[in-house]
This record gives sequence, structure tokens and C-alpha cells, in this order.
Amino acid sequence: MRDRIARAAAAALALVLPASCASCAAPGVALCAACRAALEPRVETVDLDGLRVHAALRFEGSAARIVRAYKEEGRTDVRRPLSAALGSALAVAAAGERGLLAVPVPGGAARARRRGYRVVEELLRGAGVRPDRMLVWSRRAADQRELTREQRRENLRGALMARGADPGARVVIVDDIATTGATLAEACRALTAAGAEVVGAAVVARTPLRSDVNGR
Repeated sequence: MRDRIARAAAAALALVLPASCASCAAPGVALCAACRAALEPRVETVDLDGLRVHAALRFEGSAARIVRAYKEEGRTDVRRPLSAALGSALAVAAAGERGLLAVPVPGGAARARRRGYRVVEELLRGAGVRPDRMLVWSRRAADQRELTREQRRENLRGALMARGADPGARVVIVDDIATTGATLAEACRALTAAGAEVVGAAVVARTPLRSDVNGR
């Protein structure tokens, strides 16, 4: 009930308050034409810790600002193009296979209550895909932002568990942002331990690695 009230309040505010571009603050629009163009999906596939990850966007520039606005500022008015981008990544991950389950990485419960919506689940619904809540946190992990790749992997080890997975179920893990892939790897471990078969992961955006920047 509280989540529904918060979501309704956010929607009402979006109607009352004057819109400005979520990236460049241009007045009168949720996204200006130039910033909307930054959300045109160009799906890239990378291997992160042995998992094939399909990312619609690079987490940089306008795209990064828009994703942050959706996650941290309640800018639900940019959900539709972000959902479209995620849908493109999901289509590549599925490779035409029907019957795959889309399993979102769960966000923190406290953050979901503050926002009034679950970030990844709402993006999936916007893409016309039903989220399957198999994954839950079994313990609290420390904030990842200042940790190295190895520290992130150790921080998340055993932090997720899968419930309700049918043996042999084929799933795609879904998240908003991939950085080192540590969270996706832990999700893959938990789902595999429960008997599911992980065919890959789909994310809205991936943080470019140094090798991307240097062209190596």
C-alpha cells in the first residue's frame, strides 16, 4: 500500500511540476532530442566473469545522467526509453528463444520504499516482460562503490539465494547497470545452485572498462 501511494504521489508531481530534460535540464521536455538520441540502444556483448552480458548502452555521458535521474531522482518520466533500451538487450540475450524467464537482481528494500518503485522490475514491465522474483538477498553486503573488482566479488560471495526455481528453468539475469560483473556473477551462482540454467544477462547500461577507453 505504501509503495502504491508513493508511486501515485511521484506521478502526480510529474504532472504538476514543469518538466526539464533529465540530462541537460533543457526546459519543457522530459528528454530533449539530443539526450533522447543518447538512449538509442547499441547492444554490446561482453564476457564478465564467464557470463555473457548484453548491454544496451554505455554508462557514460547523457545515458548515465538519465539512468541516475530515474534511479535516484524519481524521474519516472524517462522510464519508457530506458525500458525500450533494456528490451533490446533482452532480445539479443534471448536470441529468439521462447519461454526464458527474466530474473531481476533485487534492489534494497529500503530504497524501493523510498522510491515507491523497484527500478529493474518497472523497466522490465515497461518492456512488456514479466519479472520473475527468484532472487533474494540472504545477507546484507557492503556498499560496492569504492571496492576493487576482487573486493566486490568477495563482498557479494553468498549474498544472494534463489527461491522457486524449477530445475532446468532457463533464465536471463536482468539488472540496470553492470560495472565489474560481480553482482551478476553472484546472481548466476545462486540461480545455478538452485538448478536453473542461466543463458546470459541483460542490462540497460555497462560501465566502460579501461580497455574500452584505450581501444584494447
